[in-house]
Amino acid sequence: MDDLKMEKIPRQRSVGELVNKLSTCTVLCIGDVMLDRFVQGKVERISPEAPIPVLRMTSEKNILGGVGNVARNLEGLGISTLLVGGIGKDKTGQAVQDLLKQHTLISPHLISHEKFLTPLKIRYISGNQHLLRVDQETSVPFPDSIIQKLQDVSLQALPKASALILSDYGKGVLNRDLIKGLIAEAQKNHTPVIVDPKGRDYARYEGATLVTPNRQELAQATEMETDCDESCIAAAQEIIKTCKIKMVLVTRGPDGMTLVTDEGYVEHVRATALEVFDVSGAGDTVVALMASSLGAGLTLTEAVHLANKAGGIVVGKAGTAVVSKEELLADSPQEKFQTAERKVYTLEEAIERRLRWQRKGQTVGFTNGTFDLLHPGHISSIEEARQHCDKLFIGVNTDSSVKRYKGPTRPIQSEMARATVLASLQMVDGVVLFEEDTPLKLIEGLRPDVLIKGADYKIENIVGADVVHSYGGKVVLAQIVPGQSTTRTVEKLAV
Repeated sequence: MDDLKMEKIPRQRSVGELVNKLSTCTVLCIGDVMLDRFVQGKVERISPEAPIPVLRMTSEKNILGGVGNVARNLEGLGISTLLVGGIGKDKTGQAVQDLLKQHTLISPHLISHEKFLTPLKIRYISGNQHLLRVDQETSVPFPDSIIQKLQDVSLQALPKASALILSDYGKGVLNRDLIKGLIAEAQKNHTPVIVDPKGRDYARYEGATLVTPNRQELAQATEMETDCDESCIAAAQEIIKTCKIKMVLVTRGPDGMTLVTDEGYVEHVRATALEVFDVSGAGDTVVALMASSLGAGLTLTEAVHLANKAGGIVVGKAGTAVVSKEELLADSPQEKFQTAERKVYTLEEAIERRLRWQRKGQTVGFTNGTFDLLHPGHISSIEEARQHCDKLFIGVNTDSSVKRYKGPTRPIQSEMARATVLASLQMVDGVVLFEEDTPLKLIEGLRPDVLIKGADYKIENIVGADVVHSYGGKVVLAQIVPGQSTTRTVEKLAV
């Protein structure tokens, strides 16, 4: 990466062009693999045993953490990722391996050690409030034999990589010898090395292309002030000079980012986040974007601005979140990527949007159906449903779900065709497909403020009504237009 310059490019490339280039690279991620567990619940009383809140647990979710979260971010951008790390021979390590089976673009190479405890971070949350984090980990370092195996696997994978990420959480995988050997080999291959650093000793990263400390980490490593533009520049220059690192990108929370290079270039990029909900894993997002951008041949300016944009998106999400390729495009004022398909969400994506809307004080409604051939009755019921909420989700049966209760000749239109048509309606804010016979699982996950169904139902017979009532939501019966039926339309067409 000797040719990296902050030179101006002859034509300003669109975000769409930049994002599409990212998927052309392969990134090798090496570091500490963890498991992030989020325990969601509701606090309704104080414990009689001590002045502490009692959390009534409603859900529990495991997510890849540490370098695993970096890999998740890369996968979200459509980037093939080689993941190397160490885990213990324990339940947490097994949970990590089970999660990795769900990520098709991540190729894991995990070395296990029976005396090592796979790091686990458990976060207890009520609504939008983090109540407590419990960490389970060990201080036992990996033996030399395990480190050697990690190095052998890494060096074998390195020639396939466009960029190398060293994600150091100080849990024992990235010792000095392993870091030194990997950086030296990467330099031979002209592969950029991006480091998410840990601790005070940045000399261990000598020869790296870029390190990405946050403001507090930079202050700790240099014992210098980092509370303004000038002090951040001075501290970054100290790291570059004393540790022989080419560039430092300081992430500064609401003040954005500051890039300083060994050639004296400085750039401040101001924060783009409209709201900050949860900073968990935001640094992983920045590292993933910088590595993939440099690996794909983007300029430094393009890489920093893209990473800043991604960081701004991910801090508005709950938990250890990632940013997707589509979100980068949708968030871009240049692209205005607002196609109907982008309003068709997975349940996880829908939950993220529900949380955002609710934090703004907006009510979220939900209704569901097959919507095989959209007719005036559908439009009327959707319009009325929208009147009872600020934002409206529609659950749509998948093709297999429709066939189970309407027969082998239905649906007439595919699930994506039906979902896209609904998503194109202005009064619809999101569409979620569900495979089950009923939307119960979807309602339990989405937790809408308002559940809307046709007036031909009785509230006690509506699927999910008891769930919505249990957390204080309401159920509304909407008027239906008589004489409108997809089945009747199909019968007329068959005549």
